[in-house]
Amino acid sequence: MPVLEAKRVWKVFRGDGVETVALRGVDLVVEAGEFTALVGPSGSGKSTLLHLLAGLDLPTEGEVWVGGRLLSGLSRSERARARLERIGLVFQAYNLLPVLNALENAALVLELRGIPRAERERKALAALEALGLMDKARRFPRQLSGGEQQRVAVARALAAEPLIVLADEPTANLDSKNGLALIERLKALNQEQGVTFLISTHDPRLLEHVGRIVHLEDGTIVGEERR
Repeated sequence: MPVLEAKRVWKVFRGDGVETVALRGVDLVVEAGEFTALVGPSGSGKSTLLHLLAGLDLPTEGEVWVGGRLLSGLSRSERARARLERIGLVFQAYNLLPVLNALENAALVLELRGIPRAERERKALAALEALGLMDKARRFPRQLSGGEQQRVAVARALAAEPLIVLADEPTANLDSKNGLALIERLKALNQEQGVTFLISTHDPRLLEHVGRIVHLEDGTIVGEERR
């Protein structure tokens, strides 16, 4: 069973008498253990597709399945619960809570799931260690560099042990050094722990490390390559 599947997904935005077609019948399957990059020019539909796959929005037509469950058929609250249980999310903006330290931020999804404190701290510490941040566990976001903050955001996604991590341009706000360091960490997590990633990106450095590249143009998948 695929970890994630989009079947003939369309997304049409309507407003003020204007209709914009963002996605046009997209079919996509992601298997467990894959490290896949979604690439395409601005406006090609990458972020829209990730939002639908995460259940942050619903397709106009088509189906989204995660772990064998029809995500696009759930209510808003049911989709939110499914995200907590099945999907790790990483965004361009790190979206860390400034009043929480790195450990607390990394444990946040587990806390929302009602996991006991000792267990969620153990899992969050393991995720921070995997990202090379054990020595920063008690620091607050303002005390961390941009690269460190993004790694905490990845740790937050990983701590909950999701079926898949969806990342929208995770290196976009990082300089070359920190961007490359993050990419290498993601690759190591994929190879050593089998973490499944689907990442949208404009970063050519990231493409050198992924196993599969899916090309999106004008809301349509126009090709893919495997490495």
